Parts: sequence; C-alpha cells; structure tokens
Amino acid sequence: MSRRSALRDAARWALTEDEAPATPPPLAGAVQATLDDPALAEALEQSAGFGRLSDGDILAMRAARRRGIATLGTAVLVAAVGVGGWSSGWFLGAPAPIVAHYETARGQQSDVTLADGSTLHLNGATSLDVTIDDKKRHVALNRGEAYFDVAHEKTRPFIVQAGASSTQVLGTAFDVDMARGEVKLAVYRGRVRFGGVGAGARSVEVPAGWRSRFEGGVAQAPTRFDATQQDWRQDWLDTDNMRLADLVDALNRRGGPMILEPSPALGKIALSGRFKLDKPRQLLGAIGGAYGFEVVDEGDKLRLEPAAE
Repeated sequence: MSRRSALRDAARWALTEDEAPATPPPLAGAVQATLDDPALAEALEQSAGFGRLSDGDILAMRAARRRGIATLGTAVLVAAVGVGGWSSGWFLGAPAPIVAHYETARGQQSDVTLADGSTLHLNGATSLDVTIDDKKRHVALNRGEAYFDVAHEKTRPFIVQAGASSTQVLGTAFDVDMARGEVKLAVYRGRVRFGGVGAGARSVEVPAGWRSRFEGGVAQAPTRFDATQQDWRQDWLDTDNMRLADLVDALNRRGGPMILEPSPALGKIALSGRFKLDKPRQLLGAIGGAYGFEVVDEGDKLRLEPAAE
C-alpha cells in the first residue's frame, strides 16, 4: 500500500466512531495524535479570541469537535499527502531528461560513462549528444566514431542515430562509424536492430560477430568479421572493401601529420585487409606501392599523388 493510501485510511478511521474497525490501520496513531494534540486546542482557543475556558466550554467544544473534525482531518490528510506527493515527484511529473554533449578533438580519444551505466569510447574528431529520460536512451552521433557498451534495460531501449540511420538495442556492445556517405556498424556482443529512422523504415538484425553498412537509405545485408581481434581502440583497422578516402579520414582522426584530401580517382580505390594505424606515412607508402600512388611531404602535411611513370 502506498503512503498516500495509508494516510487516507488512517484519516477515515479517526473520523468515525462506533463503526470504526477494532484494529486501526497503519498511521492511524499518527493522525489521531495530531487531532488530539492539546496544542491544537490551544491554537483554536487563541484563534477564536478565547481566554481561559470553563469546564462547560471545554465540554461544549468536545461535543462540537466531531462536527468540525471532518474539515480538520481532511486538511491534515491533504497536507500529509501533499508532502508525500511532492517528495515522490507526484506533483512534479516525470523527472527532467538528462542531456549531455561529448566531443573529442583530432588525435584525442575519450571514455565516457553515462547516467544509466553505459560506457562510450569516442574516437578522435567525434561529436555526439546524449539524452536519457524515463522512456528511452538516445544518442545523436554528429560525426566520427564511437564504441558503445550498453547497460541492459528491458523497458528502456538505447538508440543511436547517425545521419539517416538508427541503431536500437537493449544491452549490447557495438561500434558506429560515420564515414563518407555511409554509416558502418560492427556488433561485438548481443544483437542490434539497424536501419533507417522512423517506425516504417526497413532494418536488418545484426548479431555479434557481424557488421553492416547503411548507404543510400538502406541497411546492407550483414557480413562476418572477427570480433575477437583488436580494433581502432588498439590502433588496428580491419577493412572490407574500404575506400582510400575513408582510410585517410580514419588516420586523420588519430592525429599525427594531416593527410590532405586525395583526388577523386585515388579516393575511390577500394582496400581490403588489416592495417596498423600508428604509423600513417609508412602505411600509406606501402599501400601506394601496390596501388600506384606515392606519399609526398608538403610542410607538416602529407599529400597523395599518382606515382611517376
């Protein structure tokens, strides 16, 4: 029984006489003590302008007390319920949502723990906004990449919106990367619903050890990957038909020399393999040797250009 219901039953018991049940309900003693408190009678005397009352006056007041006690008991009940309702948020409505913004600079990574216990690992040059209320947990990934380890809650879904894509889970671990013209998802634990934004949007279910990409408004069929291997958090990148321009973006997030935008012809070169990211110049030089471009120093920046004949 709630405290409000208990106070209501106690007030009814105090306001009845012969028909009152033999066993008083919870809190009945506290309500009756308030009504019988001598200080209450003194306050009534003073407010009515009385001096010292005679025995007859007191008897008359006691006779009239039952006639007026309903109003007083109601006031006590309302005050008690009001205090309880205020402390429990009854009058305040739902609690205000928790809103936070997190952002990393190029070359910076950051670990974040949310109010629900979920943890986020932000890659460099990443920006996201978090809103947590009593119905859902929502993250808007504005740019960059983040790894999510979500606390399990059956009744409050965790939703990541990146561009036109939506990822919804209850509790799992996954990575979301906003690349050029697409959003990439890799699931490390649990199962994820991945697709467009909106109730009617098509989506795919992606289990642990599988990944998908959202491109052209459609989530692609999932493909396998090795979720036990180290990833960008340990300076590794596992690529699957990745464009050279996306690799440049991934390297630029990590800091080091800025790599200038490659030409469209070079940027669309498709790469597959597993690369170490801690030495960008050496990595690009090795890839360039296989794909016909070279790395040129331009001040403190790097530029990719077609290899000389």
